[in-house]
Amino acid sequence: MTDTADIQAGLPTAARRHLPDAPFLVAARGGIPERVPVWFMRQAGRSLPEYRAVREGVPMLAACFDPELVREVTLQPVRRHGVDAAILFSDIVVPLVAAGVDLDIVAGTGPVVAEPVRTPDAVAALPTLDPAAVAPVAEAVRLLTAALGDTPLIGFAGAPFTLASYLVEGGPSRNHEHTKALMYSDPETWHALLDRLADITLTFLRAQLAAGVDAVQLFDSWAGALSERDYRQYVLPHSARVLSGLADAGVPRIHFGVGTGALLGAMREAGADVVGVDWRTPLDEAVRRVAAAPGEFAAGPVVQGNLDPAVLFAGDEAVRAHAERIVAEGRSADGHVFNLGHGVLPQTDPDVLTRLVELVHRLPVR
Repeated sequence: MTDTADIQAGLPTAARRHLPDAPFLVAARGGIPERVPVWFMRQAGRSLPEYRAVREGVPMLAACFDPELVREVTLQPVRRHGVDAAILFSDIVVPLVAAGVDLDIVAGTGPVVAEPVRTPDAVAALPTLDPAAVAPVAEAVRLLTAALGDTPLIGFAGAPFTLASYLVEGGPSRNHEHTKALMYSDPETWHALLDRLADITLTFLRAQLAAGVDAVQLFDSWAGALSERDYRQYVLPHSARVLSGLADAGVPRIHFGVGTGALLGAMREAGADVVGVDWRTPLDEAVRRVAAAPGEFAAGPVVQGNLDPAVLFAGDEAVRAHAERIVAEGRSADGHVFNLGHGVLPQTDPDVLTRLVELVHRLPVR
């Protein structure tokens, strides 16, 4: 494993911002903030007309490597909604592309890999990530931390399992049959693949940290396809290596997956400071599962979530009732960051999100 100094070589290191009172960071560290902090996954995206305007004619991957465009898109929901954190505009396949993997993001489909990775030779041929290849992302982070004032910036990356699924399947998959076939039939090759991907993920996140992000989120979008037994055997050690490899940065580490209600304790055990919860598990039940995870942690259970994105189409009264319930359930945790249980849907009315932020900010923390 490459050490931090080697990974950051060639990238200027920004001074860490001091934001002791930022509600998002206070809650993420298990403290009591002045208000319930809120941000949304996919808050910078197709639901915003200003996003569609600046992205017109610009392919997704090109946008992710354009520092000025990344800066603008990342700032848009902060300006419009008044959220308590910005999340870097990027995509989970960016580090794979930067490393030299031949893939593209196809409109209406998602990431498509030219040559799926299913053999020991294909795993051995995977490139490593040179930090210089993500210099545009680091530059975007520096531009953002200069522009955000006292609003924290969250960096992110895809977790090794989710990246592996794209590489093995060749694109998005409903059943992950090729992924599971490799996992079960050739564990040695499987672990070699995830070890490579853990290195790439660490390099990408450390580059963001060196540039000044205030927190990081590890997305394991497809981990919910696994049983807890399989997650512990085939995935947890690699996610734990990523999260433990970031511990020396001293920033909150969020771990989120979709359909992972049965895995919440294991996901915290992997080293998360904050466990993201999708809408399928009541937040107070999620707190109980997270709190039961073995290990020593700097704070008690801290959770993020978990309004169903579809509720945003149900009218203000339904949104209010669900938001009040979730904030009440979140009080059972040491810290709660309000969010959706997955990303903002493209057809969402942005004004509904703005009103939701205002509502959450009015609700009592305790």
